[in-house]
Amino acid sequence: MRKTELLIPAGSLDTLKTAVIYGADAVYLGGEAFGLRAKAKNFTNDEIREGISFAHNRGVKVYITANIFAHNRDLPGVEEYFRELRTIGPDALIISDPGVFAIARRVLPDMEIHISTQANNTNYGTYLFWHELGAKRVVSARELSLEEIKEIRAHIPEEMEIESFIHGAMCISYSGRCLLSNFFTGRDANQGACTHPCRWNYAVVEETRPGEYMPVYENERGTFLFNSKDLCMIEHIPEMLDAGIDSFKIEGRMKNALYVATVARTYRKAIDDYQNDPKLYFSNLEWYREEIGKCTTREFTTGFYFGKPGEDAQIYKNSTYIKNYIYLGTVENVGEDGLVQIEQKNKFSVGETIEIMKPDGRNLLARVEGIFTEDGTSQESAPHPKQKLRLSLSEPAQKYDILRIRDRENTPEE
Repeated sequence: MRKTELLIPAGSLDTLKTAVIYGADAVYLGGEAFGLRAKAKNFTNDEIREGISFAHNRGVKVYITANIFAHNRDLPGVEEYFRELRTIGPDALIISDPGVFAIARRVLPDMEIHISTQANNTNYGTYLFWHELGAKRVVSARELSLEEIKEIRAHIPEEMEIESFIHGAMCISYSGRCLLSNFFTGRDANQGACTHPCRWNYAVVEETRPGEYMPVYENERGTFLFNSKDLCMIEHIPEMLDAGIDSFKIEGRMKNALYVATVARTYRKAIDDYQNDPKLYFSNLEWYREEIGKCTTREFTTGFYFGKPGEDAQIYKNSTYIKNYIYLGTVENVGEDGLVQIEQKNKFSVGETIEIMKPDGRNLLARVEGIFTEDGTSQESAPHPKQKLRLSLSEPAQKYDILRIRDRENTPEE
């Protein structure tokens, strides 16, 4: 069995640390330019250095995205950025543009390069092309089935690696190469500025009837024509491994720490369980399903892995997320007095029961017995985001534990 990497997204230094603590083998992140998530917080060079140090001290790799499709004006900046990366020392670059690839090979000749899914990698000839140019890994196009990936594995060198998405948002356009955002808003998805028009509600206006909006649907289901369900392969780890995939990639560089911790911990356990004892994996399927639903998601699909998706791969009635649990904060420290320090993310109150999510897989129910400001002032609730608070909890918490609470509006108490 090939060694399988769990690759987790990091949109900020905090989520990088969360990914590392909750089970990532590697994380991927974007610098302040040349990545395809311009709206993410992204990392300064100093933050990249700190993140790499944190990850490497715990045996975790760090990959940096430079996967825009570059225009002429971008190339000098790309070269300057890559020269800066020589002193920063990531483990690999993720690239889609051949021009950017050529600069990386010249400026960073010893750097491992991974070819982004944006490059439309749909056949073993493409993999061999990139391998001959010096790429270590190719990220499979999302339009591939597991049978096609298995065939690619059989036709490429043993040392060449395949990376494939296993969880996260799906793009309606071919391998993410979309012009809708640019057309509607002037913000180019292929330059990292996508406004996600695939999630919008559409209607038709007839040319001679301006202002008369006619809904677009074939039946009563709705008008969200391009709104795909999220990919989730937590129940298909055996098939993913059998296909010869080296790296299981989670999508979500714009998601919060609760999402990162939930998907990292759940997939970490699923992969380890199956590789240690397949019977253990199959006996825990219900736990995986339950846990993966505790972060913000849409409905789930298996994408193209078992054939072309049908009409049930779309969400027609709305573009909203399912949010069963709310992120309250990550434990930053625990004082000698036992009080738990967090930066509060969402509202909660004294007397409520919350959940302490631990990296080892345990979830502890705890009562909030007290909320205190930094100067020791007691308060009954925590309504202000980003407020530094100290909490008295009925159960012990440790640094990097995630605090979350059930969203009662969407998931009634059992």
